[in-house]
Amino acid sequence: MSSGATGLAGRYAGALYALAVDSNKVDSIHDELGGLGAMLGESQDLKKLVESPILSRGEQQAAIIAIMEKSGADALTVKFLGTLAANGRLSALPRVIQAFQQEHARRRGQVSAEVISAVALDDSRKAVVEKTVARLAGSDKLSLSMRVDPSLIGGLVVRIGSRMIDTSIKTKLSRLESAMKGVA
Repeated sequence: MSSGATGLAGRYAGALYALAVDSNKVDSIHDELGGLGAMLGESQDLKKLVESPILSRGEQQAAIIAIMEKSGADALTVKFLGTLAANGRLSALPRVIQAFQQEHARRRGQVSAEVISAVALDDSRKAVVEKTVARLAGSDKLSLSMRVDPSLIGGLVVRIGSRMIDTSIKTKLSRLESAMKGVA
C-alpha cells in the first residue's frame, strides 16, 4: 500500500485490498468492513471476542467466521477474518479496517478524516461537523469516520491525514493540570 499505512495493520489491509481488487469486490468489502467497524464500536460482546487474550485462536476464528457468515458477508471477507484470527491478529482488526478504509479513500482521491466525540452526534450536528471538516481539509471528497469516546468528557478530536485538532475537555484539563504543576 502506497498510502503510508505501515505496520501489521497496513500489511493485512494491503493484502485484503489487493485481493478485493483482483476479485472486483473493493466496494462491497469496504462496506462490510465499515459495518463491522461500527458493530465493534457498539457491541461489547464483539469487542471482547476481538480483544480477548483468553480465547484461543481457534475459538476466535470459529466465532468470527460464524458471525460474518450469519450476517451474509462475502466469502473473501469471511476467509480474511478467519485468517486474521488463525494468525492471532484479530485484536488488530480495528486498525486493519481503518487502514483499508484509508487506502480505499486515497485511491478514490478522497481525503480521509476521523472525528471522535464524547457523545454520539445527532444528524444535524453530524452535518455541521462534516461541512466544517471538509472545509478544513480543503476537499469536497471527504471520507469521514466518526466514533464515540466518552473519556473525552466533551468536545471533539479531529484527525485529517496526519493533522490533529483536539478541542476535547479531557485535553484542556490535562493541559491545565500540567500548567498548575509547573507553577507549584
